Amino acid sequence: MRLRTLAEVIGHLGASGKTGIAGGAEIRVRRPAAGRKDRGRFISGRNKQNAVKTMVVMEGDGRMLFCSPTGPASCAGITHARQLGLVKFLADGPAVEIPADAGYQGLGAQTGGRVITPPHRKFKRNAPDWYEEIYERQRKAHSSRRIRVEHGIAHLKNWRVPTRHLGRREHMSHTVQAVAGLLSHQQTADLTSA
Repeated sequence: MRLRTLAEVIGHLGASGKTGIAGGAEIRVRRPAAGRKDRGRFISGRNKQNAVKTMVVMEGDGRMLFCSPTGPASCAGITHARQLGLVKFLADGPAVEIPADAGYQGLGAQTGGRVITPPHRKFKRNAPDWYEEIYERQRKAHSSRRIRVEHGIAHLKNWRVPTRHLGRREHMSHTVQAVAGLLSHQQTADLTSA
């Protein structure tokens, strides 16, 4: 089974009753040539390096379902998810729960609570001890639910090409999606043999 679009992924998760996990991955690329008008477009706000960004969706058992086409890393993760149509698919589609990281913080309200993000920190300074304990417990519980997607992104970057791409940025989307397909096939084979 190959899921090629985000709509197919949401439909599959809704039909199977499984939980999806979303995360973003940045892959370093070559710096655009001097004098190009979009030279600063690929600079990541997080890593301060030239990179492209992709969104990864995995099943709760750790199988990679979807890897989006790449976009410039200067674009925020939540904007990338909106451009891919995640809000529309979750609002109009089946009831699917998707834990995501803090980069997707506003999507929970737009999708009717289907995207679950880590809790907001209510106290910046001088937080009471009881609040710190509750906050840490909620943050760790959310992080333990999301650990599979972080491991999946790490496995994706274990392949040589996505570690640091030295070719043309225009071909990066096809390369990352091909590696994600191979990784998904490998994970499916490992799950069926176990």
